Amino acid sequence: MFIPDRFFTLVRYLFPVYLTVLMLAGACRPDIISDPKNSDQTRPDTQNALRSDSKTFDLVITDGRIIDGTGNPWYAADIGIKGNRIAAMGELSEARAERIIDADGLIVAPGFIDAHSHASGGLATAGLSHARPLLAQGITTVVVNPDGSGSIDLLQQRKDLLRHGTGVNVAQLVPHGSVRRQVMGTENRAPTVEELDEMKRLIREGMENGALGLSSGIFYVPGIYADTDEYIALSHVVAEYGGVHQSHIRDESNYSIGVVAAVNELIEISRATGVTVIVTHIKALGTPVWGTSDEIIANIEQAREEGLPIFADQYPYDASATSLNAALVPPWACEGGRDAFLERLENSSLRDSILSGIAENLERRGGPARIQYRTFRPDTTIQGLTLENVASELGISPVKLVLKQIEQGNAGVVSFNMHEDDISAFMRQPWTMTSSDGGYVEMGEGVPHPRNYGTFPRKIRKYVFEEGVLSLEDAIRSMTSLTSGVMGMADRGVLRPGLVADIAIFDPGTITDRATYVDPHQYSEGMKYVLVNGILAIDEGDFTGELPGEM
Repeated sequence: MFIPDRFFTLVRYLFPVYLTVLMLAGACRPDIISDPKNSDQTRPDTQNALRSDSKTFDLVITDGRIIDGTGNPWYAADIGIKGNRIAAMGELSEARAERIIDADGLIVAPGFIDAHSHASGGLATAGLSHARPLLAQGITTVVVNPDGSGSIDLLQQRKDLLRHGTGVNVAQLVPHGSVRRQVMGTENRAPTVEELDEMKRLIREGMENGALGLSSGIFYVPGIYADTDEYIALSHVVAEYGGVHQSHIRDESNYSIGVVAAVNELIEISRATGVTVIVTHIKALGTPVWGTSDEIIANIEQAREEGLPIFADQYPYDASATSLNAALVPPWACEGGRDAFLERLENSSLRDSILSGIAENLERRGGPARIQYRTFRPDTTIQGLTLENVASELGISPVKLVLKQIEQGNAGVVSFNMHEDDISAFMRQPWTMTSSDGGYVEMGEGVPHPRNYGTFPRKIRKYVFEEGVLSLEDAIRSMTSLTSGVMGMADRGVLRPGLVADIAIFDPGTITDRATYVDPHQYSEGMKYVLVNGILAIDEGDFTGELPGEM
């Protein structure tokens, strides 16, 4: 059956209203007890909760503490599931089901949605399609092609991801950097009228093929060569579809225009187009900009008071991950691609300028002791060590070592550059979603950022239970309904009859991340059951091997 594109646009716009109605309805329910120590729970009225003609289900979850994703206090209820949907919620003790899960003492929440994931490459392989590191965190949906990178051909990417099946659901963005690179390479200039039209065409094609919006890496080559007007022109296309513009902003530190101005640039893009913008993995990177979270938050709040749809996503760590090249090499040196970069190194004057730029950026990131190698194929023995360690051992300056390694093929690094006060300040905001920014590699490959394995349980364990930065209800809202509402995923993110049965059931006493910066390849703990589209992907703490994910 053909469904017009305008239908999906309408759904995107109306979903936040739908969620608001649901939240208001939940907030008005009487007799919901919020004390987790009170075992004599009064269930919400089931007269209207049972939206089913039958009390026979495929699966029933009983006696759990429901945190439904809206931010409302937890309440007691059972959940009945038929096929891939929640069929009923309420008192279902008399229901018949093929399987009953006793969730006594457990939290029952919507499956977590990762708003910014680099997992698509791994998920497309037979060996990693199971998505176990994601499922162990309670993640049931990932949004891929972030930072302006990834596939332009979304239909082919879908085929690749579904070829072996996938353990989690996958949603796509259209990557601006890949589009620009295809149209005009890595040239540092504005596009011609014809080139801009071609970029618009490719983005429109991506939206027609199911993308939720546009991603940009304004900090990275070639996205850094695009001016604000280019992003405004392309965001107009996305806005026609009710899509989002998720952006790695132009500067998260003081590399160029500064982090405050970079966030303001994204606000200006929204003001000019009406597009929903997301400051992705929001942070204040490096000691020169620590403490700027207050000003950034104030600017976003002011924009939202104007009626602009400004949001952010964030991962709960004090270190970022990128490449040596992206972190330390001045962008002008990368214009034209790797061959042009290597050619510049042959010019002694340009080489000296590049070395000076690397030294300046290294200082900005806190020095060589704050840079840890996660991958370096020419010499895997340095993975997990710091730049300071390796430079000292080799008897070479850190700056010259960086350039030498980039000449050899670059390296992936973890950079410790954020302050906990800024992390907490951003996290408390009701417009901040949760994301991992995590990749997905073979178990034991390299020393990746622990966010690959631990993001969502870490936020719950460290920032809810240990530090009290936000409540469990608010944390789960940031992982579920906030993301689904902003992204236009109208069928998930909240526990309600009729919506998709993506559900995470975890033990609040044991949920935790185990991945560390030096030993990251460890699954998180505490997830007892995870359902993806109504199918158990984790059952009693064990992976089932099912691949129920959809695009």
